[in-house]
Formats: sequence, structure tokens, C-alpha cells
Amino acid sequence: MAHLTFYEPFFDLEQLVKPFGTSRLNINSVIPSSGVLKPKLDLHENTQKNLITATFELPGVKKEDVQLDIHNGILIISAENKASSEHEENGYAIRERRFGKMSRSLRLPQGIKTYSRVQDEDIRAAMADGVLTITFPKLSPDQEPKKIAIA
Repeated sequence: MAHLTFYEPFFDLEQLVKPFGTSRLNINSVIPSSGVLKPKLDLHENTQKNLITATFELPGVKKEDVQLDIHNGILIISAENKASSEHEENGYAIRERRFGKMSRSLRLPQGIKTYSRVQDEDIRAAMADGVLTITFPKLSPDQEPKKIAIA
């Protein structure tokens, strides 16, 4: 059975910088920003329940401001964290919280029931405390593709 692995493209770069005293490389300061934030992701496979769970950090975002789409096996999450207008009259001394649009695309692993093979109620999404959790059912072993022998 295939297990999911998460690819971290900047892992080697972080390992290169680590001996110089930097524990985490701030990629945003190295690579020019497109203005769109990329939410952090955890992907988990539960083989006992035959489920895949994707968890995204969306701090400060309301569920009404999140949009989920699946297109051609790609999950697309887009959200917007709107800046509050409180305290605008006096300005800010420091404002470290990020506001703006967030977007993340994730190619779903093979063997997940997607919109073409699934009932709407099979895919579940919930949001609590700034964490979006999406659960996908996997194809059962009898629904997996069958090999055909050539005669």
C-alpha cells in the first residue's frame, strides 16, 4: 500500500544555512512574494478507516471567507483574512499579523474518491479555531483499478 509523503523543496537549503545559526530559513524574505499567502498543510492517511485527512492552518479566517474546490484531482483552497478597521484612527506601532488572500493547491493522491466518483456527503470539511480539516474517503480495495492481462 502506498503511503503519503510530503515534499519540502527548501529542506536542503535549510540544512545548508543551519550551521550558521539560523534555525529556520525565512523563505518569504529570500523569494519575492506574489502577495498571496500559502497556508501550512498536514496530510494524514488513516488506513484503518480508509480516509485521507488534510488539515490547513488559516488563522483569523472565518469559514464564510473560505472557498474549497476540486478540479481534475486537485484540491484548491482559497481564503481571505480581512484586516480589522479597529484602531485605525491612531495607527499602529507594530502590526505583525498578516492579512490578505491565501491560496493553496494540492494534487490529491491516487486512490481518493473525488467529485466524479463520490457523493457530496462523503467529503467532509470542518473549521474550528483557525484550522480547516477536510476528510476524503479512499477507494476500497475492490474499487481500485484492476490489471488486465493481454492475451
